[in-house]
Amino acid sequence: MLDIIVIGAGHAGIEAGLAAARLGARVAVYTIQLDWVGNMPCNPSVGGSAKGHLVREIDALGGEMGRAADAVTLQSRLLNLGKGPAVHSPRAQVDRRAYSDRMKCRLEMQEKLELRQAEIVSLEKLADKDGWAVLTRTGAREEARCVVLATGTFLAGQIHLGELHYASGPDGMPPAAALADSLRALGLPLRRFKTGTPARVHRRSLDLSKTTPQSGDAAAVAFSFSASAPPKQRSDCYLTYTNAETRRVILENLHRSPLFGGQIEGVGPRYCPSIEDKMVRFPDRERHPVFIEPCGADTQEMYLQGLSSSLPEDVQLAFLRTIPGLEHCQVMRLAYAIEYDCVDPLALRPTLEFADHPGLFGAGQFNGSSGYEEAAAQGLVAGINAARKALGLPSVILPRTGSYIGTLIDDLVTKGCAEPYRMMTSRSEVRLLLRQDTADRRLTPLGQEIGLVSAEHSSRFEAKLAAIAAERQRVQALVLPPTEALQAVLRAAGTAELPSGARLADLLCRPQLDYALLAPFDPSRPELDPAVMETVAIDLKYEGYLRRQEAQVRDAARLEECPLPEDLDYAVIPSLRTEAREKLAKVRPLSVGQASRISGVNPADVSALLIWMEKVRREGRAHRGQTEEAAQP
Repeated sequence: MLDIIVIGAGHAGIEAGLAAARLGARVAVYTIQLDWVGNMPCNPSVGGSAKGHLVREIDALGGEMGRAADAVTLQSRLLNLGKGPAVHSPRAQVDRRAYSDRMKCRLEMQEKLELRQAEIVSLEKLADKDGWAVLTRTGAREEARCVVLATGTFLAGQIHLGELHYASGPDGMPPAAALADSLRALGLPLRRFKTGTPARVHRRSLDLSKTTPQSGDAAAVAFSFSASAPPKQRSDCYLTYTNAETRRVILENLHRSPLFGGQIEGVGPRYCPSIEDKMVRFPDRERHPVFIEPCGADTQEMYLQGLSSSLPEDVQLAFLRTIPGLEHCQVMRLAYAIEYDCVDPLALRPTLEFADHPGLFGAGQFNGSSGYEEAAAQGLVAGINAARKALGLPSVILPRTGSYIGTLIDDLVTKGCAEPYRMMTSRSEVRLLLRQDTADRRLTPLGQEIGLVSAEHSSRFEAKLAAIAAERQRVQALVLPPTEALQAVLRAAGTAELPSGARLADLLCRPQLDYALLAPFDPSRPELDPAVMETVAIDLKYEGYLRRQEAQVRDAARLEECPLPEDLDYAVIPSLRTEAREKLAKVRPLSVGQASRISGVNPADVSALLIWMEKVRREGRAHRGQTEEAAQP
C-alpha cells in the first residue's frame, strides 16, 4: 500500500506530490497525459496581484512553483509600484512548454515518487482498513492511506464554443467523466463551475507597430528566495484595445454565445469575465485592454489576455480583426469556455481533508478556486497534511493572519464560494504584515520545522535574517550631520530640513526618502542585498502600522486558541440563532475564531459560543474537583 495517491498533475497535484514525497511518504501521481504535466491551458504567466504573494509563500515553505517560474521567465514585473508595499506583487510571463517540461522532470527525479499516465475512473473507501483504492481505465487497482484530488477542470469537463458543445478537458485532452460519477456516488457535494480562455494567434500575422510595447521593469524580483538575482528580461509584451466596432460585432452576435443562450449552467469567475460578458456588464466603457503575450521562447504563438470568449469561430475571427494590430491575425487556437465539476469547500477542514471522508483531501480548482497560484498553494498544504496523516504526525493549519495561503484556505472552508475564488490582497485583514517581501520571515521557520525546506534554503534564510538584524542596528546607531548637501537633498525631496544631526533610521522613516537618496551620506554602508534594504526600509517606514496589525493578530489568536469540539451539538446552546446553528453544524469549525468568520454567524452568536464554552469549562473543573474530593480517604 502506498502512503499517498495524487489524482492530477496540474499545479495543485505537482506541489502535493512533491511535498508529500519530500516529507518521506511514498507517493504516486496520476495524470491523464504525461506530456501535459504542469500545463498552462489559460494564461502563460505566473503571479500577479496577490497571486505573486502566494507564489513567494509557496517558495518560503519549500514548494516548487517559484523556482520553476524563475527558470523559464520571459519577462518579469513588480506590479502596483504606484501604491503601498502591501500590494506590490511580482508577475512573470513564462515559457509554458519549458515550465511543463521542468515540472515533469522534477516529479520524475523526486525520490519516493512515481509519476504514472492513467485515467482514474473510480475511488472507493477500503472496507477492512484505513485507506482508499483507485481504479484506472485499464483495470489496474492501487491502494493508499490517503488520496489527494487535484482534478483541475477535467472533472466531467464540457467545452462550449458557440453552438458547439462536447465533452473534453482543457487543450483538447480527455475529460474525467467516470471519476465524477464515482465521487458523486461517494456523496461528495459537487457543483458546476465555468472558466474560459482566449484565442492564440500567430505572431507573424500581427502588426505590432499599432500596439504599445511593454517591457519588463528594473524593480522586478525573483519569486524564489533562493535566487541570486531577478530573471533576465527576454521578451516584450504588447498592449492594444478593443473599440466600438469590436463592441458592435460582439453584441450583434450575443445570441450565439452559450453564456447568454443558457447552454452554460456553471458559475464563471467574477474577476476574469469573457469579452462578451464585459461588453454587457460595462456598456459605458469605450474600450477594453488587450495584452498580447508570448507563449514561449521557441514558438510564434501569442496569447490575447483579456479576450476570453465562448463565441463561435466566425464571430471570434470577426471581432478579433476589428482590434488594432490584429486586423490580419491568424488564429492558431480558438477561445472556448469549459464547464467542470468541483466540490463545495465547506465539506473540507482547514487541513484540506474532507470532514466526512478521513484520508481524502482536495486541492486546487477542485476546491472551487481559480488560478494556477491558488491551486499550487492548496496542493502544497494538502500534500503536507496527507503525508503527515499517513506518517502518523499532527496536521498543519496555516492561520489566516500569517499568510495569504492561510487566508485562501480559511475563506474556502469557512465561508465557501459561490463562484471560482480568486485571491486578492483585500481579502486579508493584515495585508501590511503579509507583504511579498516578508513571506520567508513568516513561513520558512515552519517549512524548516516540518522538514520541507532544504539545508541550502535554510542557510540562505538564516544569513538574510542576520543581515536584516545587523542593518537595523547599524541605521539606528548611525547619526548623519546636517550638512548643506544633505539639507539640499531634503529640500529637493520635499521634506523638512534637519535642525541637528539625525539617525539614518529616522530619515529612512520619511516617505520621501530612501536608501538611494541617502547613499552619498552613508559611505560606510556595507554591501547589502537589495532585499535586505527593502525589508529594513519598509519596516521602518510602516513601524506604527505594523505594530497595530500585530496587535490585531494577537487579538484574533485569542479566539483561534479557543477550540470547539468537532462533535459539538449546536442545537443545545441557548441564544444561538437558527441560521447560526445550521451554519455551524455544516462547517463544524475547529475554533471560535473560525466560527466568527462563517457567513451567517454574527457577534452575538460568537458571544453565545464563548459563554457556553466557559460554562462547560467551569462545570468540567467542578466535576474534577468533586471526583478528587471523593477519592480522598
